[in-house]
Amino acid sequence: MKIVVVDKPKEYSGEIDWSEVEKLGDARVYDKTSQENIASVIGDAEIVMINKGKITKEILEKCPNIKFISLIATGYDRIDLEETTKRGIIVSNVPSYGSKAIGQHAVALLLEITNNVAHHSNEVKKLRNGGENEWCFWDYPIYEIEYKTIGVIGLGRIGKTFASAGLAMGAKVIAYDAFECEDMKNMGVEFVSLDDLFARSDIISLHCPLTNETEQLINKENISKMKDGVIIINNSRGALVNEQDLADALKSGKVYSAGIDVLTNEPLSEDNPLLTAPNCVITPHISWAALDTRRRLARLAIENVKAYLDGNPINIVNKK
Repeated sequence: MKIVVVDKPKEYSGEIDWSEVEKLGDARVYDKTSQENIASVIGDAEIVMINKGKITKEILEKCPNIKFISLIATGYDRIDLEETTKRGIIVSNVPSYGSKAIGQHAVALLLEITNNVAHHSNEVKKLRNGGENEWCFWDYPIYEIEYKTIGVIGLGRIGKTFASAGLAMGAKVIAYDAFECEDMKNMGVEFVSLDDLFARSDIISLHCPLTNETEQLINKENISKMKDGVIIINNSRGALVNEQDLADALKSGKVYSAGIDVLTNEPLSEDNPLLTAPNCVITPHISWAALDTRRRLARLAIENVKAYLDGNPINIVNKK
């Protein structure tokens, strides 16, 4: 069985052991592959493991031997699922490899906004103080989360982690999701309509998949429904946000601040409107980057391949 790892998730040399793939068949492992070279790299391989590259109809036409695709990722919007399904190609993802870590990063974005830890640490290191016999100073408001209302859009595993953290800090948590979760209800989470969430939330955090329905969910119209001074967190999918509309809202003050780990087009380009927007914290898509998390991701993606070879594929995302 010919196996190709088209592009490994970001790692520094030797951090992740890929030797298990080589035990499964005739395997080739690539650190990176440009989009235009994906078809030639796959060639006549039957099993494809892929992280960031796109599998398009054109690639599938050029690589007719593909039988199974194991995403080294959770999101599957970069795979032409309609075409793979039509061709009988099974696509599996890794649905839960870093829920806690990704939820943790969403919390980190929020706390950087509310407390500006990095800025004040840098100022202290300059030996700055608050004046004679004064050691306290702050350049930005310190924002208390207790008693605020946090709105979570998408209450899956990651959303639950963020919601639980909000509850632990004394916030009221409301959520919008297609499925209402009894255990979160028992913890005090209230399920509401999307418009109700927009209207009531002091903080909104996105933890939903990118679909036709959720694309550019954060847009001018929906921002207008929100409270003045709302905080928006997104470490789910960049295209959930209309970046120009969010930048305009940050400039006007309608949105107090935004914490962003994902962008519509990555890496950040110099013409992205969020680059010059005030009160916008942007990190380089690192919610998943903890070493333990990345090792777990690789291991589970390999487990998907093993399950397929055993005739019992798991984590299938294109079931008919």
